[in-house]
Amino acid sequence: MPHIAIVEDEPASATRLKQYIERYGQENGIAFNVELFADGAAITEGYRPVWDIIFMDIKMSGMDGLAAAREIRRTDPAVLILFITNLAQYAIQGYEVNAFDYVLKPVTYHAFSMKLHLALRMLMRNEAHYLLLNRGGDVQRVPVSHLQYVEVYSHQFHYHTMEGTIVLTMTRTLTDLEEELRPHGFVRCHKGFLINLRYVEAVRGASVLVAGEELPVSRNRRKDVLSALLSYMKGGAG
Repeated sequence: MPHIAIVEDEPASATRLKQYIERYGQENGIAFNVELFADGAAITEGYRPVWDIIFMDIKMSGMDGLAAAREIRRTDPAVLILFITNLAQYAIQGYEVNAFDYVLKPVTYHAFSMKLHLALRMLMRNEAHYLLLNRGGDVQRVPVSHLQYVEVYSHQFHYHTMEGTIVLTMTRTLTDLEEELRPHGFVRCHKGFLINLRYVEAVRGASVLVAGEELPVSRNRRKDVLSALLSYMKGGAG
């Protein structure tokens, strides 16, 4: 059951969004767990990474949507954030918090349902795919959605996940792994690094910030990284 948070300081708008989600669920046979938050402070206080999708109004009294999203990203790089905004130019600021998409006001059911569909499809892709890692005869299943980036050095794969780092001797090439993971939102930023776009926080010159770690970006790969990131933000990954 997908868990969805609605962060909106206008009660009527929040109720409408909840009704849209319920309607989508009825039309598609999906049950949702939906919770409403009156502003950014309400969701960030004591935040726990239990949400799959957050619909967040950008302009709110008190803590606005961007400030709330920055706070959320400190502990939850994986949740899909979709901003609700009057102007598309504000949504561009969502790049810094790796927003998945945005919905323009006034929100119609047709536009909203399309965005929700894309977000659910992304969730299904990430949750349905696992890497099977052989650790001395014991096979560990790692959800792709938990894999932040893969680093190669000393003939070893270092799988950096939400739960920690798994180090394995290489039995395949990083190029092979790249081919497997590309449909799930991964891109090669350097000859020794494969990153999950879901966890990208910023691209700064010759580096990329992934889950709080600054990783190198090769000059000849920077354009591909930016292009892949833009496609991912528009819901085009996979």
